[in-house]
Amino acid sequence: MKAIALDDEPLAIQIIESFCKKVPLIESIQGFTNSSMAASHLRAEAVDLMFLDINMPSVNGLDFFRSLTVKPLLILTTSYSEFALDGYELSAIDYLLKPFSFDRFLKAVEKAQKQSELLKLNSALGGLLTIKADLGLVQVPIQDILYIEGLDNYIKIHLEDGNFVLSRNTLKAILNDLPTQQFFRIHKSYIVSKSKINYIGTKYVKIGTIELPFGKSYEADLKGFLK
Repeated sequence: MKAIALDDEPLAIQIIESFCKKVPLIESIQGFTNSSMAASHLRAEAVDLMFLDINMPSVNGLDFFRSLTVKPLLILTTSYSEFALDGYELSAIDYLLKPFSFDRFLKAVEKAQKQSELLKLNSALGGLLTIKADLGLVQVPIQDILYIEGLDNYIKIHLEDGNFVLSRNTLKAILNDLPTQQFFRIHKSYIVSKSKINYIGTKYVKIGTIELPFGKSYEADLKGFLK
């Protein structure tokens, strides 16, 4: 999971960052003491989990979270127990009272991971892929995806009707959100839908009239996947 932390106390940010580095479930962590910078990061990057303080001089953490268009999973970190009900109303995964131990922190992250997996499963069962695009959240029917192309810090999802969706994401991250029995990475720049492949050459696969190369390191896995 990609995480972000917002707290007006630099020491609190340092503790969360150090704890996150000990947890394999956390892929990356960005800490902020400034709410404007945190908001800019959330608009630019796909974030799975947010650690959020409540009482901050410049902004109330609860109001900040309510203002977000795209809301990540939420873990509240605060010195005040009286805001627990507010956290419940915001569907917070957990409520960590400062100072909290690493073991307590780990339990909260594990709860967030379970919730993240459940959301992905529900999305897959519903046949929709929910992604963050420039204008907010977009739901893409999984069965309409031909292939996904990696473009630096963006991905381009190519659809059957000839349209595409751009999202600030990576192929590695998006692959975790797709049904593993249906989608496979064939190249450092491409993920394909197994059901859309109509021809496999010596160095490429064909989807309709589109030829996509497959990397040598993916060749053996590709053949096993298509059996």
